[in-house]
Amino acid sequence: MRSNLFLGLILGLVTLPCVAADAAMDYPNRPIRLLVPNGPGSAVDTLTRIVANELSNVIGQQLVIDNRGGAAGVIGMEIAKNANADGYTMITATTAATTIARLLLKKPPYHPVNDYDYVGQFAVTLNVLVVNPRLPIKSVKELLNYAKSGKKPFNMASAGVGSQSHLSGAYFQQVAGINSLHVPYKGGGASSGSVVSGESQWTLIPAPAAMNHVNAGRMRALAHTLPRPTSLLPNVPPVSDTIPGFDYSGWMGFFVPKSTPRPVINKIRAAMEKTMSTPQVKKGMAVQATEIVILGPDQFRKVVRESMVKNEKLVKSLGLTAN
Repeated sequence: MRSNLFLGLILGLVTLPCVAADAAMDYPNRPIRLLVPNGPGSAVDTLTRIVANELSNVIGQQLVIDNRGGAAGVIGMEIAKNANADGYTMITATTAATTIARLLLKKPPYHPVNDYDYVGQFAVTLNVLVVNPRLPIKSVKELLNYAKSGKKPFNMASAGVGSQSHLSGAYFQQVAGINSLHVPYKGGGASSGSVVSGESQWTLIPAPAAMNHVNAGRMRALAHTLPRPTSLLPNVPPVSDTIPGFDYSGWMGFFVPKSTPRPVINKIRAAMEKTMSTPQVKKGMAVQATEIVILGPDQFRKVVRESMVKNEKLVKSLGLTAN
């Protein structure tokens, strides 16, 4: 009896890889849900749709966008964690939802490294340092001089306490050695509107939103947060030209629920890499001032770990407490 049971267990273990391989051969045979941990019309939503439209063609099944915004991305991340690990649920992972939002919770419902399998990174996102155009400030150096002069008001707007715009602005202040009153708003739209109106004087916001305002003359761009110049913003220098070593860029990639079959993950990754090389996606990402950077699961995991360490230190230095 025991020998039969043992033999059954061995045969079961031997056949597991075959089952996974068979699943990958048939994958995908129905639409794939792609969770977005942000609302419709957000920068993350826009970029995800650019990729998903072409990825649907490459992988041979429709990717259905499922916006699950709320709680700074926590809701979407938790849904992805608890979904079936069959390859039919993916999530767009971002710096904010993955490594920042959880820091503001006493008992975060997910761990970025332990609770997901990684497909890969597909983009690097950047913020742009912008000011109200009526201010006599046209460079980072002039902004620093203005701040140190003690002129008031000198308010920094953000999309809310603990938001990426809050942390990027706070990091800029720490590295630059300046102080500015932080004014948190309920969302990026209200935050940007306060700079346009002059209620706040400056902010650091995602490049797509920033350049829409800049091109319309409602804001002035001083610098971007990549550590080097980028052809996407040829007339906007990096902050690092003035503050050597400054880097507060973000990233985007795809996660799937933990224990998704490896052959399925490999199939998604191959399709993602092919998608990012298509003219349609290259053009769409360039219009949104977002760089295409492709990394495999192991490299992407390293990037996420580094972001976790950096943002945890920043949150602690700001004295932000978990709810």
